[in-house]
Amino acid sequence: MKRERKLKWTLDQGNTREGFNFLFTQISLALNNFIDDVLDLASDQKNLLISKHKLNLSDSLDKGHWTTNLCLIASNIAKKNPKELAAQLAQYLAGIEGIQKIEVAGPGFVNIFLTQRAFLQQAEAGLKLSTGSEQTTKQKIQIEFVSANPTGPLHVGHGRGAAYGDAIGRILEHLGHEVEREYYVNDAGRQIDILACSIFLRKFTCFDEDTFPGSAYKGGYVLDIADSISLDLKAEEIDKKTLQSNLPEDPEAQIDELITRIQSAYVESWALIRAQGLAYVIQSIKADLTEFKVNFDHWFFESSLGNLSDNQSEISLAIQKLQKNHTYEKDGAVWLESTKFGDDKDRVIIREDGRGTYLSADLVYHKNKLDRGFNTIINVWGSDHHGYIKRIEATIEAFGYKKQQMQVQLVQFANLFEDGAKVKMSTRSGNFYTLKQLIDDVGPDASRFYYLSKQADQHLDFDIGVARTNSKDNLYYYVQYAHARICSVQKKYVGLGKTLPNAFSDIENFHACDELIQLALNFSFVVHNAGENLHPHLVVYYLRDLAQGFHHFYNDVNILNAEEAEQINIMRSLAVVKNVLGSALELLGIEPLDQM
Repeated sequence: MKRERKLKWTLDQGNTREGFNFLFTQISLALNNFIDDVLDLASDQKNLLISKHKLNLSDSLDKGHWTTNLCLIASNIAKKNPKELAAQLAQYLAGIEGIQKIEVAGPGFVNIFLTQRAFLQQAEAGLKLSTGSEQTTKQKIQIEFVSANPTGPLHVGHGRGAAYGDAIGRILEHLGHEVEREYYVNDAGRQIDILACSIFLRKFTCFDEDTFPGSAYKGGYVLDIADSISLDLKAEEIDKKTLQSNLPEDPEAQIDELITRIQSAYVESWALIRAQGLAYVIQSIKADLTEFKVNFDHWFFESSLGNLSDNQSEISLAIQKLQKNHTYEKDGAVWLESTKFGDDKDRVIIREDGRGTYLSADLVYHKNKLDRGFNTIINVWGSDHHGYIKRIEATIEAFGYKKQQMQVQLVQFANLFEDGAKVKMSTRSGNFYTLKQLIDDVGPDASRFYYLSKQADQHLDFDIGVARTNSKDNLYYYVQYAHARICSVQKKYVGLGKTLPNAFSDIENFHACDELIQLALNFSFVVHNAGENLHPHLVVYYLRDLAQGFHHFYNDVNILNAEEAEQINIMRSLAVVKNVLGSALELLGIEPLDQM
């Protein structure tokens, strides 16, 4: 069955955005039609070729405006000479209006040169264009990120996951998907008990600094929480001697014993401290994230899954479903047959004492996500969770879903440096640099930019000193300065009594900004690639290249002294670049600056 035939397109049509999309689609359709018309292939071979070949913007105008590798890919499948195929393709494309010439390059690349009119109409479209190619399928996507244990303030390590998850959400929304951002609050685990115990011990000064339990939380925020809580219980009512006596030497066993003693001896006060301490930390986390320009659509509390002791709770019902076909009992514990679904070994989900494992709550949580109807769930986890992926994939399949519905992006914690020294980030010791401190120090936008400047699963060293400088060594400043510079030029232009142009003039003879425009037009393709691969750092790389291209142009061209016709077109070109710079920054959650 033949695909849609080529359509006649007139370059003079009014809607430039549609014009750009139409021309790109026109050539893309022509490439696919070429496969149908010229290549004698089986249906599965045609589909394979269609999925593999690319139409891309050229990295140099010497190679044309667009280039395709179709003939190189086709030569292997069709068993034909790639250069001969390229010559046939060149002839096939020649009738499309807007194409000036076609060249065969190298081993079989086809470079497509547009007329200057068509090229600059793309630039006009760059003021409006949102995507390089329209989404054919709108997906409902959930992104769960940060999800730090609510036991203290967020530190700078958490900031990287926050910036990453939010940027991915913005990019996917930009591409037309429905995105929900979620924070998973682990409010039912042992860590919350340790927090409550720490608050209790601080509030009633149960230990001095030398003897304070090594596994308790020691940060100043614990004292702040303790001071904020009002209790009927008085310090003189605390039996400190009994609380302190005969404690285990092992720090973890010691904190567990203290939790048990406080829980049993001071029931009401314990419950109040635990609840209010948790609420205080969560409110602090929310405030920091808001200042960091990260907002969540949903805060999901682990406690909402209920307890295994309640047969009608969500966690119990889910485990009961697994027990019908995918579990067995051994040594008094319940094991999930996760090896049936690709895990390296079976996993305990209920301990011999009837308590659930960490995995039991997690697997039910993921079932809950998919039950809510998301096509794709994206988990942004710390790099230490690498071994956990197979386990969750196994549980997803055990519940009858496809493991491909979950994508996991591992994020390395960022190392922070100041004056050449690495900043410590230990939550329990209380000696750590918080995300709020970083925001106060260099600002939310610069922080986000540097967090996103490298691929998320790669090591990142964040130098605060560099982030503070106003120099080209500070990439954030360098990019923002490009946007601000264009704003300044526009202001000066208007100050000369001129009006910013709303269209190009004398299109055929204007070439001064061709390279800069080509860079700007790559925006849509970069965003599409960033969304498809979940790589927001590609947008940062693109911003660097576009800013560099502009700064070089600015230094080489005396814009406001150019001839009138040339000046009009330059100003129009700069409007395109400014728009793209601003749009790209906004995709990262960063406000473009008009002045610096």
